[in-house]
Amino acid sequence: MVKRSRIVAFFLLLLLIGTAIGTTTDNIVKDIKLGLDLQGGFEVLYEIQSLEGEEEEITDQVVSDTAEALDKRINVIGVSEPNIQIETGNRIRVQLAGVEDQSEARELLSTQANLTFRDKNDEVRLDGSDLKAGGAKQVFDDYGNPIVSLELKDREKFYNLTKELAPNDEPLVIWLDFEEGDSYEEERTKENPKFISAPRVQNPINSDEATIEGSFTLEEAQNLKGLLNAGALPVKLEEIYSTSVGAKFGEQAMEKTIFGGIVGIAIVFLFMIVFYRFPGVIATITLTLYIFLILLIFDWMNAVLTLPGIAALILGVGMAVDANIITYERIKEEIKVGRPIKAAFKAGNKNSFMTILDANITTILAGTVLFIFGTSSVKGFATMLIVSILTSFLTAVWGSRLLLGLWVNSSYLKDKPGWFGVKKEDIHKLSENVDTLDLKTRFDKFDFAAKRKLFFGISGTLITIGLVVLAIFRLNLGIDFTEGTRMEILAEGSLTEEKIASELEEVGITSDNIVISGNNDEVGVVRYASELSQEKIASLKQHFNEVYGAEPSVSTVSPVVGKELAANAVKALAIASIGIILYVTIRFEMYMAVAAITALLHDAFFILAFFSLTRLEIDITFIAAVLTIIGYSINDTIVTFDRLRENARKKKRLKTAEDIAEVVNTSLRQTLTRSISTVITVIFTVVALMIFGSTSINNFTIALLVGLISGTYSSIFIAAQFWLILKNRELKKKGTIVTYKEKKVWKDEPQV
Repeated sequence: MVKRSRIVAFFLLLLLIGTAIGTTTDNIVKDIKLGLDLQGGFEVLYEIQSLEGEEEEITDQVVSDTAEALDKRINVIGVSEPNIQIETGNRIRVQLAGVEDQSEARELLSTQANLTFRDKNDEVRLDGSDLKAGGAKQVFDDYGNPIVSLELKDREKFYNLTKELAPNDEPLVIWLDFEEGDSYEEERTKENPKFISAPRVQNPINSDEATIEGSFTLEEAQNLKGLLNAGALPVKLEEIYSTSVGAKFGEQAMEKTIFGGIVGIAIVFLFMIVFYRFPGVIATITLTLYIFLILLIFDWMNAVLTLPGIAALILGVGMAVDANIITYERIKEEIKVGRPIKAAFKAGNKNSFMTILDANITTILAGTVLFIFGTSSVKGFATMLIVSILTSFLTAVWGSRLLLGLWVNSSYLKDKPGWFGVKKEDIHKLSENVDTLDLKTRFDKFDFAAKRKLFFGISGTLITIGLVVLAIFRLNLGIDFTEGTRMEILAEGSLTEEKIASELEEVGITSDNIVISGNNDEVGVVRYASELSQEKIASLKQHFNEVYGAEPSVSTVSPVVGKELAANAVKALAIASIGIILYVTIRFEMYMAVAAITALLHDAFFILAFFSLTRLEIDITFIAAVLTIIGYSINDTIVTFDRLRENARKKKRLKTAEDIAEVVNTSLRQTLTRSISTVITVIFTVVALMIFGSTSINNFTIALLVGLISGTYSSIFIAAQFWLILKNRELKKKGTIVTYKEKKVWKDEPQV
């Protein structure tokens, strides 16, 4: 008997989900903060250094005070949501999204903090050099009101000044970055004057300490303290990294990437429905919910959405569907051995859960390493990747189970295996006692184990060729890993190298490294081996803005930062690999960990060799792509190893090399459909991004595509076969191998 209440509940849930998405998505999208690469703006990394002739120690307090001074200056510029981060190594990273006049903002930020004390006629009476560095402190008066205490170098000089001002109760006006034309008389009537404070001097002060009193809140007093200290600091800001993105670049990048994502996701939805029938429909519903939840969580986190972040979201759809595919393939297997739909649904979900968990945890490991060692845009990608994986657990695992479970438990799908894509002639009777291990697959004629020498030979040959390619061509390292300046020019029509070279000659900043890219040759990339000065960058921006109506995007990297990024990239890959080895060893066994890491190194090498051969530029997003592929490849490998472990457990003992080969062959045959389906869905999204997305992430998507193909190959033809070799060696030493212990089976729970 069909329980219609379950089906009604399904449609009510669907209505609820649809209503929530339809009524809130617009507001969520509007509230999400966009990164520099999506709305224009610039990012600069400063290193705080002592001025020549000064021996002031750069302490944490000095860095903090300098950051406060920068924040004050940014408020003057009028940027609504600046992002200022203090980093290790006495560094401050400033991100200003949406700033209109980037040259003015950059010049204002990089100028040394200019603190002056002036009288009401705007004459300088003291400056920052008269204060002791770090001498400003936030304290409280006798009534508990917050005030600021100053420590001065010259008591007599300060006494004479206060003696002069006291008779008329005149103000001592404190300015930061006083400009010609500024006036105390004009500013004092404004609600937010440009000067910091204007305390009145009522009595001469014969002390090297003074206090500034006023109607301060605690926060205002602390800010004033920081600004005074920053103005007195004998430091300079050395720009060691910067990137700026024109507003049109950002707008175009976002539109193209979102369109590419929509195309890729639509193809994934169509594939799931055609290949998995009704469960595929459920998958499209949960994937739509997944995208909505990702945007909602990003909004709650107040996180910044970057171009690589959008790519991670779109890529996440392809990876999230993997959980659905693993579960649906398991359900189909259980139906084929003769289980009723309800029992098959329960067993399929149970048997797939730990596989999905193991696979996703290893990808989170890669994402976490990316977040720790990456720069701002890579951190955005890593954040989105981690959020995507966690959210997919809610939707692809529990969400799909809930929605599909309503139909299964309603009994409507009873005796309807076709709704799951299973033909009736492929179903055995339960009385036949057929195990999933014995199910026939379309790959039964292929002997993966026997062909291992062929696979190793193919890989060995390609690796040898790759080594030769790397030795001859080496890697085309971008400025992220070396040093220099990179400029992207955007035009509505097509560009030529000759045209850009001519324009550069007009400015007097020529380059012999000009490359045209984009689907319609509308983007020109110009590189310089050294860092360009702010003046030259400003002239380039102004010139090309006048010629093409769009401000070019410019990035500069100092040799110090280039070396650090390269070192961090190697460190990130090493730590991710070690983390994966440890996890796989704990969850599976050491031999599987060794086989998995061998496959990962295989994949990473092929990406490097491909980029060397094609002369594609390696930038910081390339590392994000490699680590993503590591996460994806280990995901795929672990699904295979999980089935290897399950099939080995059923054997209990591996007594001969033939037993080991049988386990490998059976496991690969059973998981190959899932591997192909998963890589196809991810490739759909990556290719769509390559064709329709922004040229800014072309190298990123190309690296992903090469890695996906290599990762799938290594998971199927390298990892399991390498495990087979290691197990054969163990067999020769021990004579027989006791496999994993049987899992404890609870009453009424289907046995694995």
